[in-house]
Amino acid sequence: MEATEQVDKRRTFAIISHPDAGKTTVTEKLLLMGNAIQLAGTVKAKKSGRQAKSDWMALEQQRGISVTTSVMQFDYQGHVVNLLDTPGHEDFSEDTYRTLTAVDSAVMVIDGAKGVEPRTRKLVEICRMRDTPIVTLVNKLDRECMDPLDMITHIEDELQVECTPISWPIGSGRSLRGIYRFDKDELKLYEQGHGSTTFNYDVIQGLHSPEAKEWLGADYDDSMEMIELVKGAGHEVDQQEYLEGRQTPVFFGSALQNFGITDLMDVFVKKAPSPLERETNEGMVSPYSDSFSGFVFKIQANMDPQHRDRIAFLRICSGAYRKGMKMRHVRIDRDIKIADAVTFMAGDRARVEEAYAGDIIGLHNHGTIRIGDTFTEGEKLQFKGVPNFAPELFKRVRPKNPLHAKRLQTGIKQLSEEGVTQVFSMMSNKDVILGAIGQLQFDLVAFRLANEYGAECAYEPCNIYTVRWVDSDDQKLMREFCARTQSQLARDGGDHLALLATSRPNLQIIEERWPDVSFSSSREHASIATP
Repeated sequence: MEATEQVDKRRTFAIISHPDAGKTTVTEKLLLMGNAIQLAGTVKAKKSGRQAKSDWMALEQQRGISVTTSVMQFDYQGHVVNLLDTPGHEDFSEDTYRTLTAVDSAVMVIDGAKGVEPRTRKLVEICRMRDTPIVTLVNKLDRECMDPLDMITHIEDELQVECTPISWPIGSGRSLRGIYRFDKDELKLYEQGHGSTTFNYDVIQGLHSPEAKEWLGADYDDSMEMIELVKGAGHEVDQQEYLEGRQTPVFFGSALQNFGITDLMDVFVKKAPSPLERETNEGMVSPYSDSFSGFVFKIQANMDPQHRDRIAFLRICSGAYRKGMKMRHVRIDRDIKIADAVTFMAGDRARVEEAYAGDIIGLHNHGTIRIGDTFTEGEKLQFKGVPNFAPELFKRVRPKNPLHAKRLQTGIKQLSEEGVTQVFSMMSNKDVILGAIGQLQFDLVAFRLANEYGAECAYEPCNIYTVRWVDSDDQKLMREFCARTQSQLARDGGDHLALLATSRPNLQIIEERWPDVSFSSSREHASIATP
């Protein structure tokens, strides 16, 4: 098959939601539909011992939450689907933001009872910055939900986006009867108890059919009136408006009962974009270009704990990967031969012979690959838009057992490369400071240090308000700046120079005294630290 056809088959998307909206359960059902698994686990299936496939990390299985992005590839109706299940919890937002730079579209999961929640709102803002098209699933229809018409109005008001319902619920919770598909003029009849396996729900063709009238009985007139109202008052479906992020197709369903999810996926693979062109410092790169290129948006350590390995997740943006090919690691200006790239099914992986634009492949990382790195077949490109934000919380870290200091150092370095947390080594002493967006990141680091590296750590408070990465074209000025502010300077995990300010006034004073030094809240423009 030609490379163009392979690219057109790809659908690379993320699932986004507020915590507990059912995102990981949706992921499970999509994997089930794609025959990637035979029996869907549930997030809290303690009695059966089943766990969600995408929650492969021990801490995720213990707490029943997603704390790291999982990548899963499977086939669905002639398409190759690359699904990225992102952490819902805000403490892991940086991982989610980076993941959203690697996808072409998103599925937004909304709790049918709670509606749009703060985390959902924030993630939609991130998608809107890149005009990422979004398909919406109103989930948990098997429970009592908001009136569907009120839900549509609520989504439009909260997210400032046009909603075009593709399916429509008839009842919810105990009164759930089924779902009506506007585009097919068919009723899918709900039947409880089929959540763990694929199931073909009965369908009645035609809302005006005698079968529909008989099945709905006393509910028929009210259901007809509501559906006709939505048809008449709703927005026209516009593919271009969806692709530009201004319109969202809306589906209703229950991921737990595996009801309505097939409808979403059937439409999604037809409407969602194939791989899009990507921005670099040299202009846009087309996915149909013959020359290979891609960027690293995530690094994961110890996916195989027995081998202490590190895998860099690379989004292919153009060309094709083939086993044994040479790639140029642009940042270090070195060609490397890749014979052992892998593809993913959450924590499982397999060697990949070839992969195309839109696919996510894993490269074995021996400490040289960083988040944001670009790989090409020789071109000196740099893909834009992979964020690395200033942390909001800071703690000093030390080993509980001084004999484990080296283990701790190795573990922290590797975990910081993943973006789990950020590490800062003070230049004036040997203190190691961890920076994070939320408290759960510190918990995750402590858990993984103990379980994967055998190094229990202790956290201590430290007097740090924020971090700013610093740079200047004037090297003499930078040397003077470093000499004057050395007690507040640190090297981050990428050996970039960072100022750790103790308070807002402290930061303001330093910025005023050094007007020709750049102080950035992200790491894209920072100097490499000097001794």
